[in-house]
Amino acid sequence: MASSFDIKGSMVALITPFHEDGSINYDKLEELLEFHIANKTDCVLILGTTSESPTFTWEEDYEIVKRSVEVCKGRMPLMANAGSNDTRTSFEKAKRFADAGVDALLCISPYYNKANKTGLYHHIADVADSVNIPVVVYNIPGRTGINIPIDVMTELAKKDNIAGVKEATGDMSYVAKLAKATKDMDFNIWSGNDDITIPMMALGGAGCISVWANLQPDKTVEMTHAFLEGNTQKAIDMQLEYMTLINDFFIEVNPIPIKEAMNMAGMNVGGFRMPLCPMSDANREILRAEMQKLGII
Repeated sequence: MASSFDIKGSMVALITPFHEDGSINYDKLEELLEFHIANKTDCVLILGTTSESPTFTWEEDYEIVKRSVEVCKGRMPLMANAGSNDTRTSFEKAKRFADAGVDALLCISPYYNKANKTGLYHHIADVADSVNIPVVVYNIPGRTGINIPIDVMTELAKKDNIAGVKEATGDMSYVAKLAKATKDMDFNIWSGNDDITIPMMALGGAGCISVWANLQPDKTVEMTHAFLEGNTQKAIDMQLEYMTLINDFFIEVNPIPIKEAMNMAGMNVGGFRMPLCPMSDANREILRAEMQKLGII
């Protein structure tokens, strides 16, 4: 089943737009989904870290899923994050989102209440067993406090409907070891770090699940597909050209800078939910200067 989610290229970790009162702007959400369809984004991920999903109610989660399915179905693949540090919650979200019609699920390793290897494996594998759609593992030790060991990831890769991993350690040595361990399996590695997308693709990665793509989906599609089509020099040149901008997206905690950048570009996606707050004036000007340099604003 993993091959049914064999996405190559650029996926976007979509932000969530808000009204001034902090409520979700569902009309703008649908507009952003149409924006990505028009720009040929290969897949959209909703309810991820970049979406500020830890601040959402279950009702908001499901409403985002329902509306996104309505817009995307048959037009662009849709992945929803069903992850939690509570395995029972992941079960419930996974089943509900699968029944709603998403194409794949993202499942993060448990955070705060860290698991041993057995717990790590079953937290993801058992959720995958509970649904009949592909599941993507999310490995981001900077958020969870634990890196999924290579041997655990390799065991997960053996499962029919575990399609791959959103790999966000930022550790190229780990990526190389994982690529070697899974190279003969039906298992994709997608970069969760925009600054090393092309280096990861050089090790066999399938593309990216991108923050940058929120602002410039055409560029992330162009860069990743250039590499996939054999134009490696163009892909390298684009990675380097946009490196400062990409780094500026993480000058403060994600998704603060990307949403600020989108608002600077006139996309009107609103503010944040606490504990996220607007950027400092100094960092905003650093981001603005690089966007002006690149002709984005």
